[in-house]
Amino acid sequence: MAQVPADREADEETALADEQEELRRVEVGSDAHGERLDKALVQLVPEFSRSYLQRLLEQGDVRLNGEIGARPAHRVRLGDVLVVRMRPTAQSLAFRPQALALDVVYEDEHLLVLDKPAGLVVHPAPGHWSGTLLNGLLARDAGAALLPRAGIVHRLDKDTSGLMVVARTRAAMDGLGRAIAAREVSRRYVAVCWGRWDRGQVRRIDAPVGRDPRNRLRMAVVDTTTHPGKAARTDVLGLATDGRVSLVRCALHTGRTHQIRVHLASIGHPLVADALYGGAPAAGLERQALHAFALAFAHPVTGAAMRWQAPLPPDLAHALDFWGLHYNEKQSPDGDM
Repeated sequence: MAQVPADREADEETALADEQEELRRVEVGSDAHGERLDKALVQLVPEFSRSYLQRLLEQGDVRLNGEIGARPAHRVRLGDVLVVRMRPTAQSLAFRPQALALDVVYEDEHLLVLDKPAGLVVHPAPGHWSGTLLNGLLARDAGAALLPRAGIVHRLDKDTSGLMVVARTRAAMDGLGRAIAAREVSRRYVAVCWGRWDRGQVRRIDAPVGRDPRNRLRMAVVDTTTHPGKAARTDVLGLATDGRVSLVRCALHTGRTHQIRVHLASIGHPLVADALYGGAPAAGLERQALHAFALAFAHPVTGAAMRWQAPLPPDLAHALDFWGLHYNEKQSPDGDM
């Protein structure tokens, strides 16, 4: 399993913070005399934010004249002694090595390709400051620390499984970045969506994607004359259907956040178990039914044509069996949609 259990992750963060904590002793001078304790802290320890120092107060990490638990509104006096126990923030600990079991399907001196499991966050972000793919890459390869984002050149959503390429050298990172920008990296996904999508039916969804103006946690197809958005195109091919749900293949021509999920939901075919975009759960699926099954590009250093395919993860394979939908793993990642 590539992820760190939440309780263990919290224990590791606490242990590391304890190792790196600092005790700061400061004395209240005339400038801070009569100030509220929380405001005095900001003056006396100015390199930290007010919110961080407020959190230390709430956690009991500030002693006033040897006593814990002083209220933020307490008025300090000239000569009072504060001892502040400062710990690294979760964000400051984010970019550190953390051993994870990564499923690497190809590796050379310039790049690696891995099969990301559902549930693994690619890059640290609020709520996920550790246990990410970036942490695992830093632990696996000492050279990753020399590269921006540890060599990550594209992402998959937390609950999307499948193939990703990661650079191991700066030359590969620059080359992959150019190829992605020029749309020379072929990415194919399989998805299970709600509704009937007949086998062989092809549809091109060419609609700009931007932040949903009604819900900032979501993306949406937007009218760019009134809301910010970027051009986005997804080609979709029907593979199988039972009339209620359908197995489809998706080809990305752009890489917008949540693009496939947004595009399919916008035309009335939300992904199964995609709660954010209105897709009801079914067949035991607990995450959106989306898997990056194929990846192809020219090697950024040697120029050699490279191609990989990843089998369906067990949860998606079980769901297809449940519905009696056939998936051919040998279908070409390239070719017409």
